[in-house]
Order: sequence, then C-alpha cells, then structure tokens
Amino acid sequence: MQLNFALPSAEVAPFVSVFYLFRDDSPQFEGIERADVGQIRFMLKGEGVIAFPGGHEEPSTPIMINGPGTGASPYRVNGPFHCFGASLRAVGWGSLVGMSAADRADHVTDGALLFGEEGLALLERLRGIETLADMVAVAEPFILNHVRRNPVPDDHRHLCEVVRQWLTQPGPIRVADLFAVLPMSERQVTRLVNRYYGGPPKFLERKFRTLRAATEIATGRPPSEVAVHFYDQSHMINEIRHFTGHTPGSLGAQMDPVLAITLREERFGELAPLVFPNGSE
Repeated sequence: MQLNFALPSAEVAPFVSVFYLFRDDSPQFEGIERADVGQIRFMLKGEGVIAFPGGHEEPSTPIMINGPGTGASPYRVNGPFHCFGASLRAVGWGSLVGMSAADRADHVTDGALLFGEEGLALLERLRGIETLADMVAVAEPFILNHVRRNPVPDDHRHLCEVVRQWLTQPGPIRVADLFAVLPMSERQVTRLVNRYYGGPPKFLERKFRTLRAATEIATGRPPSEVAVHFYDQSHMINEIRHFTGHTPGSLGAQMDPVLAITLREERFGELAPLVFPNGSE
C-alpha cells in the first residue's frame, strides 16, 4: 500500500488543501473512511462500494465526488486500486461542485455528469501518468478553469475562512464563538455553513472536536487526558467510534492504515492552514 501527498500551488491552495495518490495492488481492498470533508477522486484503477452511516451503499464512479461525511464509512474495492484525489476546502466545494454540501453529505456524486467530457479527458490523461507531481501538474489547470468560471462570493469566502479558524482555534470549540464574530444572523450563518460544510455549526463542533481528539490519541496522547473534552469517557468512546469507526483503544496498532495516515497527516482536510510550497501562509 502506498499513500503520498502533495501540496497545491498558491493559486489552487484556497480550493484544495492537499492532493494525494493511493495505490494498492491487492485483488481486494477494504477499509474505513473517517467522517471527512468533500473529496474529488479519480479512480485510476479499481471499482467498489462505500457504506454510509445511514445504512445505504453506493457504488464508486470513475470520477467520484464524495460529499462531507457525517460518520465513518466502510468501503471495499476490487483491485488493483489506484486513486488520485483532491481534498476540498469549503470554497473549493462551492466552486467546483456547486451543489449544497448538506444535500450531498454521505453520498457519491458522479463527476462525469458534473464535469462532462472535460473531466473524462482528464481522467484518461491521469491514467497514463506515473508520478503524483505530474498528476498535480495536469489537474491544477482543470481546477483553476472551473473555479474561475464559478467564483464563490467574497462574503461567502470570508465566512468559510472564519469557520476554518473557529474550528482550529486552541481550546474548546463553541458555536457561540462563531456567531459572535460574523456580521450575519444566526439563521444566515447556519444556512451558509450547511451549504459549504455539509452540516450546521453545532454538528461541525461535534465532528471536529471528535476528529481532533482522535488525532491526539493516534499521535500518542493518553485517552484519559483527551476525555476531558467530552461529557465522560463513555461519550468519548461513542463519538470516536461514530466518526472514525474505531474505539480509542484501537487508534493505534489495530487502526486501519489509511485512517492512521490521514489522522496523523496535518495537511489532510479542510482545516489545514493555507501553507504554500514555499512555506508561506
């Protein structure tokens, strides 16, 4: 199994937090995906099915757009499985996908229907490329063309950045803190957060508090110390199981290997800081 990451260019960084290339040549591959942000995945080899928290299963598509997740999702793929993907920031979802993230949460959207022949041509080109760097080089112009044609309003971009900073602030995440710093009504904020993030602020508070806790445990912090962020230890166990598919005790040697990498990879996901290849922010 191989999973590599690459940072986007400065132009693409507001829309994509990280690119990745996954390869596994096993005849069948199974795993658990944590509750995640929106993803665009080009299935270079393999096809499979993903089981969402509501109990429904959906098949993969050659260009697979995964909406934000509300819980852990087991998947299985008939291999070999090779996938080039982009982890979308909220503004990237708004520009590239356009649909409400809340409507597409826990669903697969067929990217061929959204991107048409242009997307399918990119998929075929990616299938003939070996390195992640070369894949990024051909994918970025495609992304920039789409975001320029479908710009997100400036006030929405501002809201998305405020939400990102709110979710990454040190200490407890509180919805009241978000409402306090945005010049909008609570109803407006909730509507836009649903549209770009796939759930209301209260749900994001719960989701990202738990993913932060899972990352702390996966990187060596004792679960007993992390439990202070929850009502009690039982609450922590249930929340971590719901959002990662694992218990705190299995967030270690028994952890799904892809989950382990994405929990420990600070650049993976919407909350990654805007860090460009030259190291600036």
